[in-house]
Amino acid sequence: MIARWLVVTLLLAGCGGGGAQKFNGVDITGANYARDFALTDHTGAKRTLADYRGKVVAIFFGFTQCPDVCPTTLGDLAQVKRRLGKDGERLQVIFVTVDPERDSQAVLERYVPAFDPSFVALYGSAEQTAATAKEFKVFYQKVAGKTATSYSIDHTAGTYVIDREGRVRLFVKHGEGVEPLVADLKRLLS
Repeated sequence: MIARWLVVTLLLAGCGGGGAQKFNGVDITGANYARDFALTDHTGAKRTLADYRGKVVAIFFGFTQCPDVCPTTLGDLAQVKRRLGKDGERLQVIFVTVDPERDSQAVLERYVPAFDPSFVALYGSAEQTAATAKEFKVFYQKVAGKTATSYSIDHTAGTYVIDREGRVRLFVKHGEGVEPLVADLKRLLS
């Protein structure tokens, strides 16, 4: 019986990938979504994922009037970039608004670069926003407020990580911490 247990244990240990990269975030390498976008950045330039080829890209969907998750995530990503040191220059953080109604170019131009001047904010029409969210499997839904303009938005709270070749690699859940993401990005940047 002990011999059988030992064989099973050794076989299962071999299932660990033997040298394959182990990430802290959810490894979604090979997924058939999160492949591209066609939106406008906070400077007015049209952007696609190909514009960032050669860099590791962290993409987060949110809105500027978000009271907690969005500013916390952008703050964490700014810390991640700093902790990467010189390699932080090869990280591109992208914030995609799910509130094109209120998040104009002027609003995004002030908001996102305040976390780090290299961060990029993207926006589009309601239709472009919906198409991009669908491509990235991001949920978002308006939640009525006391007035027509005081609404909130429920949305997916996680960050996609795209490798230097433009392939989606990771989904990092909100609240996972700065250090695990730093470690994952170091692996992708090496």
